[in-house]
Amino acid sequence: MTAGILTVDVPPAVLETVVATRRDLHAHPELGFEEERTSAVVAERLRGLGLEVHTGIGKTGVVGVLRGSAPGKTVMLRADMDALPLEEENEVSYRSQTPVRMHACGHDGHVAMLLGAAELVVRRRDEVAGTICFLFQPAEEGKGGAKAMIEDGVLERFGIERAYGLHLASSQPAGIVGFREGLFYASSDSIEITIEGKGGHGAAPHLSVDPVYVASQFVVAVQQIVSRNIDPIEPAVVTIGAFNGGTTHNVIPSRVRLLGTVRAFDPGVRAAMAERIERVLRGICESSGATYEFTYLWRYPVTSNDVEQTRYVRALGERIVGAERCADVPRLMGAEDFSFFAERVSACFFTIGSNGGPESSWPHHHARFNIDESALAAGVTMMTALALDAPQHAP
Repeated sequence: MTAGILTVDVPPAVLETVVATRRDLHAHPELGFEEERTSAVVAERLRGLGLEVHTGIGKTGVVGVLRGSAPGKTVMLRADMDALPLEEENEVSYRSQTPVRMHACGHDGHVAMLLGAAELVVRRRDEVAGTICFLFQPAEEGKGGAKAMIEDGVLERFGIERAYGLHLASSQPAGIVGFREGLFYASSDSIEITIEGKGGHGAAPHLSVDPVYVASQFVVAVQQIVSRNIDPIEPAVVTIGAFNGGTTHNVIPSRVRLLGTVRAFDPGVRAAMAERIERVLRGICESSGATYEFTYLWRYPVTSNDVEQTRYVRALGERIVGAERCADVPRLMGAEDFSFFAERVSACFFTIGSNGGPESSWPHHHARFNIDESALAAGVTMMTALALDAPQHAP
């Protein structure tokens, strides 16, 4: 196969299967490391295509392997499988059938697209060089499923040399393929805080140490780290996402529990955040007579795309889907555990726009998140093209 003549067409029947698969997975969401049904569906489909299938990698991860007849690189194509602990608000026929479980980030679409690509690649297996690893990863949503698969030896076991992944994006028009060289997604770490005060009657606060008041001061004061301690041109985020304490109107509780997330792009900024946050917490607690427990959880590093790989994938996309459908996209403060793969092998992570109008414009992790399913064809096309081209032509 020579550069410039590769074409990929997604037959209507294949696209129908992709949509049906996505809706089935959407109706049956599973949380990270609990993707038993999802991984079983994936493994069955891959076996049905005649692929060599490996299960239980990183607990619930699945890898389907296709070995080409010509020499070439070993290329990994990745889809994540897990859902979120969220109650769905969409009134659709494929609405989640499990309470407080929802595919609110598009991973159902990622799995469906990669399975569709696997079907097309198998149909053209005589064109395949090297080895293609269709990798279905558990637990992207905060639990580090990529890291678990790496620790289980997935890269060495299959000799993976290049890694490619995609993510549906409700911020982009449906079918637009988005690229970013270098830094793309921020790091993501977590904070867990318990503030201990002295409970009492709400009418006598002077006899108590009110942890609600102390925690409220902290929530406001911690923002000074971003606004006053970090270079204004260097992006960073500290968000408190959970504030739990108390049970009724007139009782000052004994403790308050806070959960939060910390994001950054610069390694130096990231490394300093734990100490800075605890310093603010310590000062407020000491001045109020409260005590605290502070845990900082180092989760996902920055997702950084290899420049050469990104230029290669974009050039391939321009040939396959058209230059008018390929676009630069901005850095995002969201995080991705694809970052663990990108730290180990040359990699490119890109986006597929999924916004086709008001019903598919809700942000990721929203209870009304949904996708314009016409976007799925672009993802199938790109993953198929990478499987057929990258083993021979990727840098």
